[in-house]
Amino acid sequence: MPYLLNLVYLVLLVLASPWLIYRAVRQGKYREGFAEKLLGRVPTRAGNRPCVWFHAVSVGEVNLLGPLVMEIRRDRPQWECVVSTTTMTGYAVARKKYPGLTVFYCPLDFSWAVRAALRRVRPQLLVLAELELWPNLVRAAGEHGARVAIVNGRLSERSHRGYRRLRPFVAPVLRRVSLLAVQNDEYARRFLDLGARPETVRVTGSIKYDGAQTNRHNQATTRLRDLAGIRDGDAVFLAGSTQEGEEAAALTAYQSLCREFPRLRLIVVPRHPERFTAVVQLLDRSGVAWQRRSTMETEGPKEDARILLVDTVGELGAWWGTAAIAFVGGSLGSRGGQNMIEPAAYGAAVSFGPNTRNFRDIVAALLAHEAAVVVNDERELTAFVRRCLADANFAQTIGRAARQFVASQLGATARTLDLLAPLVEAEPGCKAAA
Repeated sequence: MPYLLNLVYLVLLVLASPWLIYRAVRQGKYREGFAEKLLGRVPTRAGNRPCVWFHAVSVGEVNLLGPLVMEIRRDRPQWECVVSTTTMTGYAVARKKYPGLTVFYCPLDFSWAVRAALRRVRPQLLVLAELELWPNLVRAAGEHGARVAIVNGRLSERSHRGYRRLRPFVAPVLRRVSLLAVQNDEYARRFLDLGARPETVRVTGSIKYDGAQTNRHNQATTRLRDLAGIRDGDAVFLAGSTQEGEEAAALTAYQSLCREFPRLRLIVVPRHPERFTAVVQLLDRSGVAWQRRSTMETEGPKEDARILLVDTVGELGAWWGTAAIAFVGGSLGSRGGQNMIEPAAYGAAVSFGPNTRNFRDIVAALLAHEAAVVVNDERELTAFVRRCLADANFAQTIGRAARQFVASQLGATARTLDLLAPLVEAEPGCKAAA
């Protein structure tokens, strides 16, 4: 089976190579970590402390693991944690977020690469964030005596349908997993339907809630607020994790309202760094004064610039704390939405588009608690921002409901860690209770 998968992966890699080369040349992607990805030459771990290898695909998963890693470092300092990721942005955020940990690119799922990486890292436990079922990696972990856990597990209806067609191949991989800590009962049923062992499936809730900051006066947000020159009385409208077309919608809303509400400020945080240039061009064409986040350290805030483009990586969580009104991107197009928990936890008046399939459960809960608003297009986004500015009680009611809802969901990190501990501390070769 590993050799057949290697062949399939090689064929796919060859077929995708023109696209990969194009993206590498034009957008700077896939240029780093070749030895780690293709040969498994990750950093070699010294010492023999119990080791947990966390794998997070990209920025979202890197941030998701924060509460879990923090709790381990506080309560179980004898454990050593290492973090792998797949994307350049994920790698950059992980290096910044976990400065004391070893961070590396995860090997591609070739048998030789994953085996080499496991020999170098020697983990007791491999932890996969949300859902990363790579057959060779999971198999090799078992061969090297490491248990495998999936944390904050989620399986959308669409993904379930896709995996269901491949059940004969998926089920054996799931049966090698020692723990599936999933977000809710529905996800648990879907994993069981795909062949997961019932004794390994546990409902823990979502760690994403535990990772959300609720204090607007936290150190990182305070520093950014001061850096941007945001004053008391300013009404910050923040459009975060935006995709193509959403920056233009936010800009239109701002331009439509800035004369009527002169204390309005717009902060735009694109989801991907490769979009920075396109957003710069959009803002230049608008004729409105604006500033880059990357210039503020040296130039300070420009007095006439009421629009800020955050062209740095890894700061969105702190920037949300400056926002009175929030639009969560990836939701007007086809991407399926982005994480709306962070602005909700700060008590911002949260909005997002109709296409939020990746966060269906969170969206349903927020809407049920009247803690967010769906805007279907640019016109509705402008109307939402206008109402928040004109009716403070409306905005405050949404924000208060959002903050209360997030507070009610806390505790998944502790529950997850309680389940991981036996897998790390069990004797090699012994079957730990999941």
